[in-house]
Amino acid sequence: MAQSERRSAAFFDLDRTLIDVNSGRLYARFEYRNKRISTRQLAESFLWMSLYHFSVLNIEKAFAKAVRHYHGMSEAEIAERTCEWFKSEVAERLQPGAKAVIERHRELGRPTVILTNSSDYQARIAATTWGLDDYIANEFPSDEHGLLLGTVRTPICYGPGKVTRAEEWAAEHQIDLDRSWFYTDSYSDLPMLERVGHPIVVNPDPRLRRLARRRGWPIEDWTADDEHTDVNANP
Repeated sequence: MAQSERRSAAFFDLDRTLIDVNSGRLYARFEYRNKRISTRQLAESFLWMSLYHFSVLNIEKAFAKAVRHYHGMSEAEIAERTCEWFKSEVAERLQPGAKAVIERHRELGRPTVILTNSSDYQARIAATTWGLDDYIANEFPSDEHGLLLGTVRTPICYGPGKVTRAEEWAAEHQIDLDRSWFYTDSYSDLPMLERVGHPIVVNPDPRLRRLARRRGWPIEDWTADDEHTDVNANP
């Protein structure tokens, strides 16, 4: 398909963008309450998430260590557990502004896609619950018996890895990233912001806010359903 015939799409980060919190913290507490992780593991996960928020974490090493905990567990059980947690603690946290922007892109016939460092189990139920078309997230291989191997598919869906995964998805779905949107709060998503034609910054962390101001990128507040950036350009 010629480049001019390709469509645009709208990609959305999940944590602190579509929702107002880091869902990893919620899930860690959920696992702790159900006695599936220890106090030490809970504290360690909170430390990792704090370092992640400030983009000073070696994400590959942190992920490798974290997912080893799930080696040999049933993938179906993890998916069911994630669904239970999501419905009780996350489903109602979609920010008002996010809901409005998703709907505007949908009305224009533009695919809406979650692009997140979270698990594909969470991203799948999020896309279904909130009516997005697809999701791109971290995937965890399993064996022929459906037991997790304790590894994560690479590249990890983080930083430059998000760009790689988005480019794969775009090629498969005839999407032109140069005409597409990406919404995020995080400085760690700078590679993807630079990859799309319409980078939009949402309730950003301090470093991303400063950078967005220097570059003239739109900065939005999704805590309320107010006016947002025009989504009609380059349909």
